[in-house]
Amino acid sequence: MAATDVFKPDHAASRRHFIFNDEHEQLRESIRSFVLKELRPHAEEWEEDTFPDWVFKRMGELGLLGLSYPEEYGGQGGDYYCNLVLAEEIVHANCGGLAMGVAVHTDMATPPIHVFGTEEQKQAYLVPSIRGEKISCLGITEPDAGSDVSGIKTRAVRDGDEWLINGSKTFITNGHRADFIVLVTKTDLDAGYDGFTLFVVDMDAPGVIREERLRKLGMHASDTALLAFQDVRVPHGAVLGEIGKGFYHIMWELQGERLIGAAGAVASAQAVFDKTLRYANERQAFGRPIGKFQVTRHKFAEMATKIESARQLTYTTAWRFANGEYPVREISMAKLYASRIACEVADECLQIHGGAGYMKEYGIERVWRDLRLNRIGAGTDEIMLDVIGRSYGL
Repeated sequence: MAATDVFKPDHAASRRHFIFNDEHEQLRESIRSFVLKELRPHAEEWEEDTFPDWVFKRMGELGLLGLSYPEEYGGQGGDYYCNLVLAEEIVHANCGGLAMGVAVHTDMATPPIHVFGTEEQKQAYLVPSIRGEKISCLGITEPDAGSDVSGIKTRAVRDGDEWLINGSKTFITNGHRADFIVLVTKTDLDAGYDGFTLFVVDMDAPGVIREERLRKLGMHASDTALLAFQDVRVPHGAVLGEIGKGFYHIMWELQGERLIGAAGAVASAQAVFDKTLRYANERQAFGRPIGKFQVTRHKFAEMATKIESARQLTYTTAWRFANGEYPVREISMAKLYASRIACEVADECLQIHGGAGYMKEYGIERVWRDLRLNRIGAGTDEIMLDVIGRSYGL
């Protein structure tokens, strides 16, 4: 190499990860354009009274609710990475509750129907869900059974050609707006983990009661419900997957959900980082931008390192998951780390904004509130740590 040749840092170069190709980037641009034009302008309004159902219909029209589902069911026939792109780009709506409500529909409630459902169930529920004509929710958590899924008490008892369901579910996103619920029940009290069964239940069935819209710290734009099931009769055809295998079915679902959650957390952290970086370059103190002070510069360096680490862990794990592996340990690591650093970044960004960050008009406090759920939903930090620890035989 000639002495005059100098390697220059490529800080501004594109850093597209190997899991993404040109089609993914075109999808990313398309989704971001839609989000910025049609969703983001309503963020403040929806924070007060949840986002409207037309969002699902509109996203269905655009093909965004079935990106990785087969074309025969109305999907786009894309790969799992398309779902990551959606999770990352919907963040730009500045509306955590919206992202949550959509993710429940696309990556939590409908995947079990696609993988474990009968053809009749797919036609009745998956197809209209992809079109945005039916809205879904997922019923796992109960008032007395959160992290301890084995403690679920909602019962389904066989009665001839029907099943009788009794119980309750809480913290159910989309619970008030949903047309159907993928419901986790106990069908055999003495079979341990082999005593669970999934059902697809229409929310307008007699005995389904939408009791209370819950008030939350964050995610105000999503509706979160307390539900009751009182002598709800469903046909045998409502069984989703195998009888007695519901626990394993839902554990599989949770892996994809946790990866999507990790991707969304990283994207949210990046968005609030970028916003705060602009603020730090504009805000003057003691005669210069606050970003020029070493203490602030180091804050950004720490945040950027954590964000990039979480991103690479999430993407590499997603690559393994999309290629047929079942890397539960790494998925748990990605979900744990991404959720934690997202909360740390939001908190640090609020600190950099100072008093302005505490005010609603800057939007930082909303991100801070919304992201806190990531360390609880889809498996708490403590559960993730236990899964990781047990994977080493401890």
